[in-house]
Amino acid sequence: MSLQRYRYIAIEGPIGAGKTSLARNLADRLKGALVLEQPEANPFLEKFYADMPRHALSTQLFFLFQRMQQLQAMREEMSTQPVVSDFLFEKDQLFAEVTLSEAEHELYKQLRAHVQPHAASPDLVIYLQAAPEILIRRIRQRGSVLEQSLSENYLLRLSECYMRFFHAYDQAPVMIVNSEHLNFAHSAADLDMLLGRIERMRSAREYFNVGG
Repeated sequence: MSLQRYRYIAIEGPIGAGKTSLARNLADRLKGALVLEQPEANPFLEKFYADMPRHALSTQLFFLFQRMQQLQAMREEMSTQPVVSDFLFEKDQLFAEVTLSEAEHELYKQLRAHVQPHAASPDLVIYLQAAPEILIRRIRQRGSVLEQSLSENYLLRLSECYMRFFHAYDQAPVMIVNSEHLNFAHSAADLDMLLGRIERMRSAREYFNVGG
């Protein structure tokens, strides 16, 4: 499959949408470098899931600087091979909007503006969507102890933030994918369908929806 024009593909969507599974299989198919979020490296994350208001800011700031480091590594990878990541750097602001208090959010924005991270724009963003109840079911099924406390209300707020963000996003072409009836972790046919749809993209914003 010929997707050479895409040197950097970012996959986005709320927790449970299937980002990491798709990123792994897409990087393997394209024989490219894989750059994944590393939530397990965040020492504040377990406390955050237990008490979000108390530990949101420390969790958020750790992710901000972690992602900045990953951006640097990504630039080096892109010089020699395609790169597929399971996050878009701008997502940091979405989680800050959902989890931080008003005062903390203001502090976060000031700090982010001060460090002035410069992220390369992807050649393509794949935005995965799914209803909150689907996200909850997938999170329960994959059995991550830390994620079991996530509520449907939290995922609904997060999904709404993603929708607002991508409604205005124009920094790269976007393929919006309803992932509710797709299984990128175990179905090569589903991946083939998506790649074929990407190959046929002719506009900056297109949709891929497979009914149940």
